[in-house]
Amino acid sequence: MAKTKKTKKKIVKKKAPKKVPSRLSTGIKKLDSLIQGGYKNYSINLIEGGPGSGKTILATSFLMEGLKKKESCMYITFELNKNKYYQDMKTIGWDLESYEKKGIFTFLSYTPEQIKNVLVEGGGTLDTTITKKKVKRLVIDSITSFALLYPSELAKKEAALSLFNMINDWQCTTVLTAQGDEDKEHGNPVFSAALDFEVEGIMLLYHPLKSGSRKRGLEILKMRGTKHPNKVFEIDITSKGIIMKSSILKN
Repeated sequence: MAKTKKTKKKIVKKKAPKKVPSRLSTGIKKLDSLIQGGYKNYSINLIEGGPGSGKTILATSFLMEGLKKKESCMYITFELNKNKYYQDMKTIGWDLESYEKKGIFTFLSYTPEQIKNVLVEGGGTLDTTITKKKVKRLVIDSITSFALLYPSELAKKEAALSLFNMINDWQCTTVLTAQGDEDKEHGNPVFSAALDFEVEGIMLLYHPLKSGSRKRGLEILKMRGTKHPNKVFEIDITSKGIIMKSSILKN
Protein backbone atom coordinates (compact mmCIF):
# COMPACT_ATOMS: atom_id res chain seq x y z
CA MET A 1 0.00 0.00 0.00
CA ALA A 2 1.24 3.40 -0.95
CA LYS A 3 1.84 5.77 1.92
CA THR A 4 -0.13 8.98 1.80
CA LYS A 5 1.67 12.18 2.64
CA LYS A 6 0.22 14.13 5.49
CA THR A 7 -0.19 17.78 4.67
CA LYS A 8 0.52 20.18 7.48
CA LYS A 9 -1.92 22.96 7.94
CA LYS A 10 -0.33 26.35 7.65
CA ILE A 11 -0.86 28.29 10.83
CA VAL A 12 -1.63 31.92 10.13
CA LYS A 13 -0.90 34.15 13.06
CA LYS A 14 -3.47 36.81 13.61
CA LYS A 15 -2.13 40.29 13.92
CA ALA A 16 -2.69 41.77 17.36
CA PRO A 17 -4.99 44.79 17.28
CA LYS A 18 -3.21 48.10 17.48
CA LYS A 19 -3.20 49.52 20.97
CA VAL A 20 -4.91 52.87 21.23
CA PRO A 21 -2.65 55.23 23.23
CA SER A 22 -4.23 56.50 26.42
CA ARG A 23 -2.53 59.89 25.94
CA LEU A 24 -1.87 62.12 22.96
CA SER A 25 1.18 64.41 23.03
CA THR A 26 0.62 68.16 23.26
CA GLY A 27 3.59 68.62 20.93
CA ILE A 28 5.68 70.02 23.80
CA LYS A 29 7.79 67.37 25.57
CA LYS A 30 8.23 69.34 28.79
CA LEU A 31 4.48 69.86 29.05
CA ASP A 32 3.79 66.19 28.32
CA SER A 33 6.08 65.21 31.20
CA LEU A 34 3.96 67.31 33.58
CA ILE A 35 0.64 65.70 32.60
CA GLN A 36 1.57 62.02 32.40
CA GLY A 37 2.25 61.99 28.67
CA GLY A 38 -0.26 64.43 27.20
CA TYR A 39 -4.00 64.96 26.81
CA LYS A 40 -6.21 61.98 27.64
CA ASN A 41 -7.42 60.23 24.51
CA TYR A 42 -10.92 61.35 23.41
CA SER A 43 -10.90 64.18 25.97
CA ILE A 44 -12.03 67.79 25.50
CA ASN A 45 -9.52 70.37 26.74
CA LEU A 46 -9.55 74.15 27.08
CA ILE A 47 -6.67 76.60 26.55
CA GLU A 48 -7.51 80.05 27.86
CA GLY A 49 -5.62 83.31 27.91
CA GLY A 50 -5.49 86.96 26.92
CA PRO A 51 -4.48 88.41 23.53
CA GLY A 52 -0.97 87.43 22.45
CA SER A 53 -0.57 84.79 25.17
CA GLY A 54 0.06 81.94 22.68
CA LYS A 55 -3.28 80.10 22.56
CA THR A 56 -3.28 79.40 18.81
CA ILE A 57 0.36 78.28 18.79
CA LEU A 58 -0.17 75.92 21.75
CA ALA A 59 -3.26 74.45 20.08
CA THR A 60 -1.49 74.09 16.72
CA SER A 61 1.46 72.34 18.44
CA PHE A 62 -1.01 69.59 19.32
CA LEU A 63 -2.13 69.28 15.68
CA MET A 64 1.44 69.32 14.33
CA GLU A 65 2.39 66.41 16.57
CA GLY A 66 -0.43 64.40 15.03
CA LEU A 67 0.36 65.45 11.45
CA LYS A 68 3.96 64.28 11.85
CA LYS A 69 2.50 60.88 12.72
CA LYS A 70 0.19 61.02 9.66
CA GLU A 71 -2.92 61.38 11.83
CA SER A 72 -5.94 63.16 10.37
CA CYS A 73 -6.29 66.59 11.99
CA MET A 74 -8.78 69.44 11.70
CA TYR A 75 -8.68 73.12 12.64
CA ILE A 76 -11.97 75.03 12.94
CA THR A 77 -11.84 78.79 13.38
CA PHE A 78 -14.41 81.54 13.85
CA GLU A 79 -11.90 84.35 13.46
CA LEU A 80 -8.73 83.62 11.48
CA ASN A 81 -8.18 83.94 7.74
CA LYS A 82 -6.78 80.75 6.21
CA ASN A 83 -3.88 82.37 4.34
CA LYS A 84 -2.88 84.46 7.35
CA TYR A 85 -2.99 81.42 9.64
CA TYR A 86 -0.83 79.42 7.23
CA GLN A 87 1.66 82.29 6.90
CA ASP A 88 1.87 82.83 10.68
CA MET A 89 2.46 79.12 11.34
CA LYS A 90 5.05 78.95 8.56
CA THR A 91 7.25 81.41 10.50
CA ILE A 92 7.54 78.64 13.10
CA GLY A 93 8.39 76.10 10.43
CA TRP A 94 4.94 74.51 10.28
CA ASP A 95 3.88 74.07 6.65
CA LEU A 96 0.21 73.27 7.13
CA GLU A 97 -0.56 73.75 3.45
CA SER A 98 1.64 70.78 2.57
CA TYR A 99 -0.30 68.58 5.00
CA GLU A 100 -3.55 69.85 3.50
CA LYS A 101 -2.34 68.74 0.05
CA LYS A 102 -1.59 65.30 1.49
CA GLY A 103 -5.21 65.13 2.68
CA ILE A 104 -4.51 64.76 6.40
CA PHE A 105 -5.12 68.38 7.46
CA THR A 106 -8.40 70.23 7.10
CA PHE A 107 -8.94 73.95 7.70
CA LEU A 108 -12.56 75.05 8.16
CA SER A 109 -13.79 78.59 8.73
CA TYR A 110 -17.23 78.93 10.32
CA THR A 111 -19.24 81.79 11.73
CA PRO A 112 -20.54 81.26 15.28
CA GLU A 113 -24.08 81.25 13.82
CA GLN A 114 -23.15 78.37 11.51
CA ILE A 115 -21.92 76.30 14.45
CA LYS A 116 -25.14 77.10 16.27
CA ASN A 117 -27.04 75.74 13.27
CA VAL A 118 -24.82 72.65 13.26
CA LEU A 119 -25.93 71.95 16.83
CA VAL A 120 -29.56 72.32 15.84
CA GLU A 121 -29.05 69.94 12.89
CA GLY A 122 -27.19 67.44 15.06
CA GLY A 123 -23.92 67.69 13.12
CA GLY A 124 -24.90 68.10 9.47
CA THR A 125 -22.12 68.36 6.89
CA LEU A 126 -19.49 68.97 9.59
CA ASP A 127 -20.33 65.62 11.17
CA THR A 128 -20.06 63.94 7.76
CA THR A 129 -16.68 65.57 7.03
CA ILE A 130 -15.13 64.61 10.36
CA THR A 131 -16.40 61.03 10.11
CA LYS A 132 -15.26 60.63 6.50
CA LYS A 133 -11.78 61.99 7.20
CA LYS A 134 -11.50 59.99 10.46
CA VAL A 135 -10.26 63.03 12.33
CA LYS A 136 -8.20 62.10 15.38
CA ARG A 137 -7.18 65.58 16.58
CA LEU A 138 -9.50 68.59 16.51
CA VAL A 139 -8.92 72.25 17.43
CA ILE A 140 -11.69 74.85 17.69
CA ASP A 141 -10.20 78.35 17.88
CA SER A 142 -11.76 80.28 19.55
CA ILE A 143 -14.91 79.20 21.36
CA THR A 144 -15.41 82.70 22.81
CA SER A 145 -17.21 84.06 19.74
CA PHE A 146 -19.60 81.10 19.86
CA ALA A 147 -20.31 81.60 23.58
CA LEU A 148 -21.22 85.27 22.97
CA LEU A 149 -24.29 84.15 21.00
CA TYR A 150 -25.92 83.05 24.25
CA PRO A 151 -27.12 85.75 26.68
CA SER A 152 -27.07 83.85 29.99
CA GLU A 153 -24.73 81.44 31.76
CA LEU A 154 -27.48 78.79 31.66
CA ALA A 155 -27.88 79.17 27.88
CA LYS A 156 -24.09 79.01 27.46
CA LYS A 157 -23.87 75.85 29.54
CA GLU A 158 -26.68 74.19 27.57
CA ALA A 159 -24.95 75.11 24.29
CA ALA A 160 -21.62 73.83 25.62
CA LEU A 161 -23.24 70.52 26.60
CA SER A 162 -24.72 70.14 23.12
CA LEU A 163 -21.36 70.93 21.53
CA PHE A 164 -19.48 68.51 23.78
CA ASN A 165 -21.99 65.72 23.15
CA MET A 166 -21.46 66.19 19.43
CA ILE A 167 -17.66 66.18 19.83
CA ASN A 168 -17.82 63.02 21.95
CA ASP A 169 -19.71 61.28 19.13
CA TRP A 170 -16.82 62.10 16.79
CA GLN A 171 -14.37 60.09 18.95
CA CYS A 172 -11.50 62.54 18.59
CA THR A 173 -9.29 64.38 21.07
CA THR A 174 -10.21 68.05 21.11
CA VAL A 175 -8.58 71.32 22.14
CA LEU A 176 -10.71 74.46 22.46
CA THR A 177 -9.27 77.93 22.89
CA ALA A 178 -11.01 80.79 24.69
CA GLN A 179 -10.25 84.46 25.10
CA GLY A 180 -9.71 85.49 28.71
CA ASP A 181 -10.11 89.07 29.91
CA GLU A 182 -7.13 90.30 31.83
CA ASP A 183 -7.86 90.99 35.49
CA LYS A 184 -6.14 94.35 36.00
CA GLU A 185 -5.10 93.63 39.57
CA HIS A 186 -3.60 90.17 39.12
CA GLY A 187 -3.18 89.75 35.36
CA ASN A 188 -5.17 86.51 35.42
CA PRO A 189 -7.67 85.42 32.76
CA VAL A 190 -11.31 85.46 33.89
CA PHE A 191 -12.90 82.35 32.46
CA SER A 192 -16.49 81.18 31.97
CA ALA A 193 -17.86 78.61 34.39
CA ALA A 194 -20.17 77.35 31.64
CA LEU A 195 -17.19 75.87 29.77
CA ASP A 196 -14.79 75.16 32.61
CA PHE A 197 -17.01 72.70 34.44
CA GLU A 198 -17.53 70.47 31.40
CA VAL A 199 -14.01 70.13 29.96
CA GLU A 200 -11.55 67.52 31.24
CA GLY A 201 -8.48 69.72 31.08
CA ILE A 202 -7.83 73.45 31.46
CA MET A 203 -4.58 75.28 30.75
CA LEU A 204 -4.25 78.99 31.42
CA LEU A 205 -1.79 81.17 29.55
CA TYR A 206 -0.52 84.39 31.11
CA HIS A 207 1.12 87.44 29.56
CA PRO A 208 1.37 89.99 32.41
CA LEU A 209 3.17 93.31 32.24
CA LYS A 210 5.88 93.50 34.93
CA SER A 211 8.29 96.42 35.28
CA GLY A 212 7.81 97.58 31.71
CA SER A 213 8.12 94.15 30.03
CA ARG A 214 5.94 91.11 29.57
CA LYS A 215 6.69 87.51 30.47
CA ARG A 216 4.64 84.51 29.43
CA GLY A 217 3.44 81.74 31.69
CA LEU A 218 1.46 78.49 31.54
CA GLU A 219 -0.59 76.94 34.33
CA ILE A 220 -2.23 73.52 34.31
CA LEU A 221 -5.36 74.44 36.21
CA LYS A 222 -7.24 71.18 35.80
CA MET A 223 -6.64 67.74 34.27
CA ARG A 224 -9.04 65.02 35.38
CA GLY A 225 -7.42 61.74 36.38
CA THR A 226 -3.96 63.27 36.00
CA LYS A 227 -1.30 64.23 38.52
CA HIS A 228 0.05 67.66 37.67
CA PRO A 229 1.95 70.50 39.39
CA ASN A 230 0.09 73.51 40.79
CA LYS A 231 2.58 76.07 39.51
CA VAL A 232 2.81 78.65 36.73
CA PHE A 233 5.77 77.85 34.48
CA GLU A 234 7.56 80.39 32.30
CA ILE A 235 7.25 79.86 28.55
CA ASP A 236 8.75 81.50 25.47
CA ILE A 237 7.42 81.70 21.93
CA THR A 238 10.34 81.10 19.57
CA SER A 239 10.91 80.35 15.90
CA LYS A 240 10.40 76.70 16.84
CA GLY A 241 7.15 77.20 18.71
CA ILE A 242 6.54 77.24 22.46
CA ILE A 243 9.48 76.47 24.71
CA MET A 244 8.53 75.56 28.27
CA LYS A 245 11.02 76.41 31.01
CA SER A 246 11.59 74.84 34.39
CA SER A 247 11.49 78.25 36.10
CA ILE A 248 8.33 79.48 37.86
CA LEU A 249 6.63 82.68 36.73
CA LYS A 250 6.91 85.14 39.60
CA ASN A 251 4.05 87.46 40.59
